Amino acid sequence: MSTGFTSSLTFAGKETIIYLGSITLIAGIVGGFLDIVVFLSLKTFRRSPCGFYLTVMSISNIGQMVTGLLSRILTTGFNIDWTLTSLFYCKFRLYCYQVCSLISMTCICLASIDQYFATCSRPRVQQWSNVNLARRLSAIFTVIWIVHNAPFLIYYDHIVSSTTDKVTCIITNNVFDQYTTYSITVTLGKILPIGITLLFGFLAYRNVQQITYRTLPMVRRELDKQLTVMVLVQIVFGFFTITPYTIIYILLKVPQLSQDPTNAAYLQYATALTTCMLYIYFAVSIF
Repeated sequence: MSTGFTSSLTFAGKETIIYLGSITLIAGIVGGFLDIVVFLSLKTFRRSPCGFYLTVMSISNIGQMVTGLLSRILTTGFNIDWTLTSLFYCKFRLYCYQVCSLISMTCICLASIDQYFATCSRPRVQQWSNVNLARRLSAIFTVIWIVHNAPFLIYYDHIVSSTTDKVTCIITNNVFDQYTTYSITVTLGKILPIGITLLFGFLAYRNVQQITYRTLPMVRRELDKQLTVMVLVQIVFGFFTITPYTIIYILLKVPQLSQDPTNAAYLQYATALTTCMLYIYFAVSIF
């Protein structure tokens, strides 16, 4: 591959982050606030545990936009990297992003499980779908992820290169670095939520197909259908936007692929594109 083509791929990746990322950032923040307003203003959603999960998810998504995508746009497009000038931001940015990401993915999992409970024909199972339980579970998992990600505040640090005197913000513990890559980012943040949501989304969809034949109030039936459709659309959209990023992220961790200039150029562009796709999932307001 010629040097010119490699440079073109690098430039294309940079432009993708700047323009597509900026549009995604604006849409994500505005859409997230609109979601919150809708869920909090309508009584039917306020009384729904699924609506509560989606409200918490929308708040978390805004946190991801601010701590994740905004920083990437500034770094890539304008060479403004606050992690290099502030030790606090170096530690806090990825910590906050991971907490918000795990809360968001947990909420969509809980929402899909809740819709399975709500649409189930067995009354005993339906009792598991209630707002009080939703509030408790959301609080419990929020505390879990806040504590679980505390090592980000410890092991992220400024390292000064002995040859170039440049400051970098990186993980200083190799064991935690591996744990972050394969356990937090890939398993807890991507593969496990996708599997859970697909499973319970399918079960909820099957329940909804039979809900017309049950003796339920019309308003309750329509609300269950609406919430199930909302969750299912989010699940399907998430599968097609999160999966490419996960694959590229794993490939980036293979040293042999990154050593070749041709593969490195392709991976760099693929990273920019799939990163935008990932944030689009958290940004698009489908509700």
